Amino acid sequence: MRGVPGRPRPRSLHTRLVLIATVLATAAVLVCQATGLTLMRSWLIGQVDGRLADFRPPPPVYRDIAEGTAPDRRPPAHEILPSDFRVHFYDAEGRLLPHSLGSGGGEPRLARTIDVDRPVDGRPSTVPAADGDGDWRVAIEPGPGGMRAVVALPLDTVQDATARLLRFSLAVGAATAAGVMLLGSAAVRLGLRPLTRVEHTARSITGGALEQSVTDTSPDTEVGRLGIAFNTMLDQLRAALHRKDGTERRLRRFMADAGHELRTPLTSVQGFAELLLEEPHMSPARRREAHELIARNAGRMSRLVDSLFLLAKLGDAPTTEHGPVDLLSLAADGVSATAVRHPGRRVALAPLGTCGPGGGGELDVVEGSGDPHQLAQVLSNLLDNACTHTPPDTPLQVRVGSLRVGPRTGGADRPGRTSVNPPLPHGAPAHVIEVADRGPGLAPQDARQVFDRFYRVPPASGVTCAGGSGLGLAIASTIAEAHGGRLELDTGPGEGCTFRLLLPGDPS
Repeated sequence: MRGVPGRPRPRSLHTRLVLIATVLATAAVLVCQATGLTLMRSWLIGQVDGRLADFRPPPPVYRDIAEGTAPDRRPPAHEILPSDFRVHFYDAEGRLLPHSLGSGGGEPRLARTIDVDRPVDGRPSTVPAADGDGDWRVAIEPGPGGMRAVVALPLDTVQDATARLLRFSLAVGAATAAGVMLLGSAAVRLGLRPLTRVEHTARSITGGALEQSVTDTSPDTEVGRLGIAFNTMLDQLRAALHRKDGTERRLRRFMADAGHELRTPLTSVQGFAELLLEEPHMSPARRREAHELIARNAGRMSRLVDSLFLLAKLGDAPTTEHGPVDLLSLAADGVSATAVRHPGRRVALAPLGTCGPGGGGELDVVEGSGDPHQLAQVLSNLLDNACTHTPPDTPLQVRVGSLRVGPRTGGADRPGRTSVNPPLPHGAPAHVIEVADRGPGLAPQDARQVFDRFYRVPPASGVTCAGGSGLGLAIASTIAEAHGGRLELDTGPGEGCTFRLLLPGDPS
């Protein structure tokens, strides 16, 4: 992305880290050098001040100057004072006298007159040189007869030492900046290598390599935690893409199955309608048969469309009513309705655990929560399926009770158990209605698909299957999940089928 005109171009993280490290390291070195330079200069000036405090002009000099017998010329330094001392005198009226002591080049710039009323404190001060750029350290000493003596020492040694140290500090700072920039660049590049790998992985994934993952996933480092978060995001992205692909495949399959299911009765209706139009003089019996076939296929299409509409409605608004439901009464009504629809079928109502998983107990009222009409539809679908796909002499049993969710009792996954609904929390209470038969059971490949839409189990031997839309169990599992429950199947070849509807129970 190009930068906005007028704004500085953003620098990379590598460049920013190197610049920050260089600035901080150079600033730290310069601060240390400046502190050392200040301390050393203060110490050297303190040494000069000590020398000034220890020096006193000889008393005979004041007498010679006062009597006018002091020579005007400056004597050699080896005869009177060290060469770096300078002593100038002021008379009692504050005028600078031409007499001075000391030898060598240079001298301090002193005032022609001074205030004689000002007390002498003896504290040194700094004054510029009379010629050149040097400085002098001077101290005023009182003398006899109101005279003043100004003792001075040059600061050339101090200034030379501080200048050398300053040049050394600047050189060290420059070397430090260059070293930190070179070595820091390599160190930062090495430290950012895991982040660079994350960047390369992200680019590969952007290019379509969704199977890649970040390898640096140590929870003890920032880049490792970033890698963990990045891999988690990738897993969620892959899962979302897989769900999207699966949804698209199921939608295409659903549309194809729905079209196939609707095409057969629609073709029959269209054929018999054209037959009635083409043969207006057909016999009344044949005409009645055509009308019956048209009505039968129209009813089949109507039931299929109603089932499809119910599935769509359950997806948008799972429950229309939600209140207490007496599951025992619901099961008793289902058993009674099945006995009317299938007079030769033996259907019994029993407590949970009589002949299957779960705990034993007496038949008692079990009150759940949900939409009674939808739950009755689930039970009706389960009983109709059992009657349709088992021989007529196969007994059915409807069991009602309560249990704690687990692999042995129900509500949790285990081998031989099939469900499209998620398992319930382990150990949670649940209310149960089971529909069990002693029929031929289902093979594992059929059990895995029994809840799919439009799937029909191949008829077992001795069973004349009228055939349905293949949506009953799909609708039942959708209703169960909409109630926060689960519809599952325990089966095996020759073991019969047990469909179990579980609804969340009261924790109390």
